[in-house]
Amino acid sequence: MNEVTILDGYVDEPTCLGVPPYISPYPRYIAGAIRSAKRDIKINYITIDQVREGEREVLEKANLVVVVAGMIVPGKYLSGFPASPRELREFLCGLDNKKVLCGPAARYGFGLSGGKGVRDAEELMDVFDLIIKGDPEVVLKDLAERNFSIDRVDPTKLRESSGEIRDFAIRGACIVRQHPNFPHYLIAEIETYRGCPRAITGGCSFCSEPLKGLPDFRPVRDIVDEVRALYMQGVRNFRIGNQPCIFSYMAKGCGEEEFPEPNPQAIERLFRGIRFVAPCLRTLHIDNANPGVIARHPEKSREVAKVIIKYHTPGDVAAFGVESADPVVIKKNNLKADPDQVMEAIRILNEVGSRIGANGLPELLPGINFVFGLKGESKRTFELNFAFLKKIVDSKLLIRRINLRQVIPIPGTRMYEVGTKITKKHKEIFKRFKRKVREEIDRVMLSRLVPIGRVLKDVYTEIHRGKLTFARQIGSYPILIGIPGRLQLGKFIDVKVVGYGYRSITAVPYPLDVNSAEKETLEAIPLIGKRRALRIMLNRPFKDERDFIKIFDDFRIAKKVLDFGLVFGRKDSAERI
Repeated sequence: MNEVTILDGYVDEPTCLGVPPYISPYPRYIAGAIRSAKRDIKINYITIDQVREGEREVLEKANLVVVVAGMIVPGKYLSGFPASPRELREFLCGLDNKKVLCGPAARYGFGLSGGKGVRDAEELMDVFDLIIKGDPEVVLKDLAERNFSIDRVDPTKLRESSGEIRDFAIRGACIVRQHPNFPHYLIAEIETYRGCPRAITGGCSFCSEPLKGLPDFRPVRDIVDEVRALYMQGVRNFRIGNQPCIFSYMAKGCGEEEFPEPNPQAIERLFRGIRFVAPCLRTLHIDNANPGVIARHPEKSREVAKVIIKYHTPGDVAAFGVESADPVVIKKNNLKADPDQVMEAIRILNEVGSRIGANGLPELLPGINFVFGLKGESKRTFELNFAFLKKIVDSKLLIRRINLRQVIPIPGTRMYEVGTKITKKHKEIFKRFKRKVREEIDRVMLSRLVPIGRVLKDVYTEIHRGKLTFARQIGSYPILIGIPGRLQLGKFIDVKVVGYGYRSITAVPYPLDVNSAEKETLEAIPLIGKRRALRIMLNRPFKDERDFIKIFDDFRIAKKVLDFGLVFGRKDSAERI
């Protein structure tokens, strides 16, 4: 055997995201593990989106195909979606080679959407020669060392400690160069530890992370050396997101206390080390944070937040697993924090992180996750959740985004016994609640976060839909930006905010060349509208501001429009690679 292909079907877990523009640790560890056992083997990497588009040669010619897949947390995706069992059967069934399935799909099953149960990976036993329910990197290393003899490996084998993956993470860094988003629009998800401090009490009823036991922290040196390897390959965007709570990294009392005391010194060493080995990185963000830890240890948590802000890049989000504001649901599901504790955690991050950074967004703010369909949920749960969100708005506090999810019951968790019956019972209530939040909460929060006229830097034009270009900044939970007109894709530009949807904003390029802008783009600029946009197009090109002002019937309006950032015939200075 001389050729292995890793098919990235994308993963979305409570502590790990691998849907573009993210690349998860799974394929990187796997590549490094195989290479550590067989240095001369060729390793290909391809995404499920490339296969969907017809790129299947590397699957057909490989001796072994390793599929990484599994969505066990429902998410919304712009330009990629995790592989389904049906697709994997369609793409792989006719291949005359060995095939292995790994990732959350193999361990827990295929989640298809929120509010639905998982589909057992055993359904694909006729497609795959091996389904790895253990850690894919250690099982595949054994497989490579045993000349890829399927019968000679234990598919349930787990790594003994975090130190075991050090070399895998470094050796496997090179496969990022094969990702279609490489180098400019790719974010490497970085693991700091796995397991959950709250495993001592069982953790949240629906979460898979406590099933992995108490935290096994990766040493600072191992993480920094992995970032160094990725940086040397050309990666410039990183998220320290592959853990249940970044504030609990190397925390004091972990394993003895459910909410251990944050360790600012360890987090300082980690982030300082990353900045040292990746001095010209473009993005350094975090993901999960436990509001219960922050509320119980406010001073240490303030220190941690200040350390993160010292070394990160702006627009960062600490995702709070709030799940519910209903005391009954909180108790029955062993959730992390009560509403008062969550509110205190929100205040702390607002106090430390609300300053506007260089890219136009606040430095570090909380995001909020709600999960519906949990034990104890009633109609009153929805009322309490909305009242909690309204209190945040009325308190003039900022949150970056609100995720409203329906639970996917995962095998091994306490919610698996309950299944989806509560979700089904409250299906219509959830729909109404979601609409109410989008209309009365999200839009208000967006207008506070990014007021009209705010310039957002380094926005990547990603996809066309009709006469709109959708774009996002790189980072944790980027705000979706709709730009009227069909702009060139794959470019970084600056934009200026002109309006709001419920979960997105409308913006136009900044500065904007009035002589080449599309009609839809001109119409979106405040005070222009359809009639003035038509007049502008009929009188183009303009030589200068004086020439432009002549076509307006009101000098004051013309000046306000010009102040919005119009230029005449010059290349858009905000466009970058």
